[in-house]
Amino acid sequence: MRRFAACLVAILLTFATSCARPAHAAADALPKPTSDLPAAKEGETRTAVLAGGCFWCVEAAFEQLKGVSDVTSGYAGGNKETATYEKYASGGHVEVVRITYDPHVITYAQLLQVLFTISEPTIKNKQGPDAGPQYRMAVFYANDDERKVAESYIKQLTDAKVFGDKKIETTLDPLKEFYPAESYHQDYVKKNPDQPYVRAWSIPKVAETRQAFRELVKSK
Repeated sequence: MRRFAACLVAILLTFATSCARPAHAAADALPKPTSDLPAAKEGETRTAVLAGGCFWCVEAAFEQLKGVSDVTSGYAGGNKETATYEKYASGGHVEVVRITYDPHVITYAQLLQVLFTISEPTIKNKQGPDAGPQYRMAVFYANDDERKVAESYIKQLTDAKVFGDKKIETTLDPLKEFYPAESYHQDYVKKNPDQPYVRAWSIPKVAETRQAFRELVKSK
C-alpha cells in the first residue's frame, strides 16, 4: 500500500533511464554551518532525529558516514497507537531516521549539512516522488540547543540566498517520541538493492552523499 504509486513511477523511470536515476555527477555540499552543539563529554554518544522524505533513502545515506554507529528508520510526530506502517500517515507522523553518532567524529551541525544537501529544503510536504506531510523534510529537536543550531543553519542558508528567493520549508518540530518502524523497513536498501524504487531514488541519494561528503564517508 505504501509508496505503491511511487514504485510504479519508479518502474517507469527505471525503464526510461536504464534502471536508475543518474547520481548527481557534480554534487556539492552546502556551506558548513557556523554554529554547533556544545562540546561533548569524553565517551559521549548522541542521537539526532531527522526527516528527508522516504526513510529508506535517508537511512542508507547516513549509515555510510564516519562516526555514525546506527541509523534506525521510524516515525515521529504522532502517538504510539498510530506509529505503524498502516496508520502513521493518518496519525500525524513523519517518516524519520534516528541517527546514533559519535560527536567527536561527526557533529550535529554536520549531520544537518548532509541532510540539507541531499534533500529538497524548499519543497513543502514532498521529497522526490513522495508527497504528503508524512514525507516532509523536518528536524525533530530533542532540546533547545538542537533547535538553535537548526534555526541558525536555516537562517545562514536563507541570508546567503543559497536557494535564491525560495523559502526553506523544512520544519522544526519538538521531538516527543521516536517510534522504530517495522523490522522489514530497517536496512531496506541493503536488503533490496534491485527493488525499482530503491534503484531509482535511494541508490542515487547514497551516491550523492558519497560525492558531496567524501571526507565524511567510511572507507569500505
